[in-house]
Amino acid sequence: MIFRYLSALAVSALVCHSGIVAAAAEYKIATASDKGTYYAIGKDLAKFVAPDADISLEVLATSGSAANVKLLRYEPGVKFAIVQADVYQAFIDRGTGGNTEAASIIRPLRVIMPLYNTEIHYIVRADSELNYLHELKDARINGGLVGSGAALITHTLYRMMFNAPMPDANASFLSNEEALVKLISDKSVDVVVVAAGQPAPLIANMKPEAQKFIKLLKFDPNHPTSKTPLTVYSHTTVLAASYPNLLKADFTTISVGAFLVTYDYNLKGTVDHFTRFGKALCQNFPKLQAEGHPKWREVDLALPTLGPGWTYYPPTTREIRACLAKKPKVAPAKPAKKCSAEERILGLCN
Repeated sequence: MIFRYLSALAVSALVCHSGIVAAAAEYKIATASDKGTYYAIGKDLAKFVAPDADISLEVLATSGSAANVKLLRYEPGVKFAIVQADVYQAFIDRGTGGNTEAASIIRPLRVIMPLYNTEIHYIVRADSELNYLHELKDARINGGLVGSGAALITHTLYRMMFNAPMPDANASFLSNEEALVKLISDKSVDVVVVAAGQPAPLIANMKPEAQKFIKLLKFDPNHPTSKTPLTVYSHTTVLAASYPNLLKADFTTISVGAFLVTYDYNLKGTVDHFTRFGKALCQNFPKLQAEGHPKWREVDLALPTLGPGWTYYPPTTREIRACLAKKPKVAPAKPAKKCSAEERILGLCN
């Protein structure tokens, strides 16, 4: 009798334990190269947010934003993706322009939140005559793998600057690592484009000796060729502190926004997990900024108005807004009283 009782307890404990394990939904997030910032952001979400939402989040290395959109749409288990704003918009534009495939792909996708601006790094040989993006017209440029956000921005920006597509003979679609080898060895590539939030691990991990072989091009926002690109993209500063082994001073480059996106799920189990994810994202946001990739410090936990064709995902939106409403509002600091010369002389200034 006692033996049967103990056996029943053991079975009951095993069932309960199995239930707890099964409660963690196994989801995936599509990012980019495992040496890039998107991948690091995905790892942070998997570590600091997903567990509190009962989600086991696998971080997928991919070829980039365009591939991520399709993976999110069609690949089983992929429930999150990080996507460049221009890639998302390109699908919307082609969909509204009559491309039924693009419309079908993008229509059910939803935004969880904006992330940060992704810096676009243009790398050339140290002895190259090129110094600015507007000098790229006849260069052989590697924009990254087909399906990557870097490839799209490389070709979009070229068309915007020079009013013509990049010649096929000058375009390549190699991985960043392969292209950098060709840049330095057989010199069959003149420019390697790396789209990654600074500090981009691929560049940040280079040794000081790399200065002998490569340099980064600058973007001049005041140049006539920059007018059209700046209607879509932004100019931003790359900090020398991001790449101390390569840079001696800050410089200006071009950047594009990144978004955390999902699908318009309506099954109760999935909605419940995303509801918990939205709450966990808000509650753990300070930890992401303190312990995650430095790019988290540039992210505002906010849900600004989106453009036409862009829609927030309601379950996460409700939780994020409810969580933000509960956070104490910090009163803005009062401006310091201006101290007159006479008060300073009399020692009356604090």
